[in-house]
Amino acid sequence: MEAGGFLDSLIYGACVVFTLGMFSAGLSDLRHMRMTRSVDNVQFLPFLTTEVNNLGWLSYGALKGDGILIVVNTVGAALQTLYILAYLHYCPRKRVVLLQTATLLGVLLLGYGYFWLLVPNPEARLQQLGLFCSVFTISMYLSPLADLVSNFPGIVTSFIRFWLFWKYPQEQDRNYWLLQT
Repeated sequence: MEAGGFLDSLIYGACVVFTLGMFSAGLSDLRHMRMTRSVDNVQFLPFLTTEVNNLGWLSYGALKGDGILIVVNTVGAALQTLYILAYLHYCPRKRVVLLQTATLLGVLLLGYGYFWLLVPNPEARLQQLGLFCSVFTISMYLSPLADLVSNFPGIVTSFIRFWLFWKYPQEQDRNYWLLQT
């Protein structure tokens, strides 16, 4: 086996292991729900969006004929389904959870209808589905950063303040008794 092939296989294997590890991160939430018999401090939407993400990439893998994509996303979808069912079991407001699930599954079915019925060319379908899955995945993992937007001015002013302290350090022989707190 040549060196490039071995390195590619090693990187490929590491990606599979890390992806499966990422999907199994919800096991701690599952354990928490089982131990407390509640969904306190557990968010539902990450399970649901990851489920849709897995199903989209599973479709892409099936269309492309990529066995690794199929296996990884099948395992991911099965885990997300387990998390969703456990959340539904312990959630006191089942109607809200079922409505969110039905809404996202409806959107998923519309997407499948578009890709499988309205895009007849398999190559174009593969490209469009891959683009959709990529955009969905990126937006899904970047969505927690939306909480930082409101803190952005504070972050910027803190960096400016640190820069000023670095640029103009306090000299030991001067007495700044008015500025000291």
